[in-house]
Amino acid sequence: MARAGEALRERLPLWVQARCGLTPRTLAALAVVLVAAAVLAAQHFWAGRPRSVPAPAVVSAGLPAAGPRPTGGEQPPSGPHPSPGPPLSAGPLPPGAGPARPGAAAARIVVDVSGKVRRPGIQRLPAGSRVTDALRAAGGVKDGTDTSGLNQARVLTDGEQVVVGGPSVPEGTAAGGAGGGTGGPGAPAASATGPVSLSSATVEQLDTLPGVGPVLAQHIIDYRTEHGGFTSVDELRQVTGIGDRRFSDLQPLVRP
Repeated sequence: MARAGEALRERLPLWVQARCGLTPRTLAALAVVLVAAAVLAAQHFWAGRPRSVPAPAVVSAGLPAAGPRPTGGEQPPSGPHPSPGPPLSAGPLPPGAGPARPGAAAARIVVDVSGKVRRPGIQRLPAGSRVTDALRAAGGVKDGTDTSGLNQARVLTDGEQVVVGGPSVPEGTAAGGAGGGTGGPGAPAASATGPVSLSSATVEQLDTLPGVGPVLAQHIIDYRTEHGGFTSVDELRQVTGIGDRRFSDLQPLVRP
């Protein structure tokens, strides 16, 4: 019987023969090793499992809520709120500019600063800015320029023109068209008590001259802005659209 068992064992595969030849003690030790390996593998995979990570809380920088503010007896929703911070703005207000009106923190105005300034041209300023802010944005007034007739504390309006260093305004001339002053949109035409100032007149004032329409008036203002004003009436000949005949008609009606 034992011989028959040996013969059967020799015909089995080698891995079956090796397993059948193990003693109970060896099998127990092997089982302990396998169990320990399985426990370590399970612990490793459990520690490395994917986990959901909560998104970081967004901290507000003091911006007001986008929705309408509660009115009357309506109470804001309860819950923790971030401490208020300094309000954000489009940029620092120029010195002298008054506080913006409620609801108009981002409002801007556009003014034309011309004459004896270092950087004449279009300037974009916060609403509520004053003439002194426009002069500062244009690089300041050139040395030796008389600004005694210019009200630098006046609040600017959108679309107006500030002319620095122009001739003084004769009595009776419309307000806002003075040299060294400002010309706002819709300013009335110059008074008949004196000629129109080429260095400070608005488009509307130039449009009242014979043979001058809105297009030619804009050419005169463009030339004035580029050259910092008119030093003589003869410079009108250099403006596009003004020939000898038109110049002779305008010469007694204008001044530098």
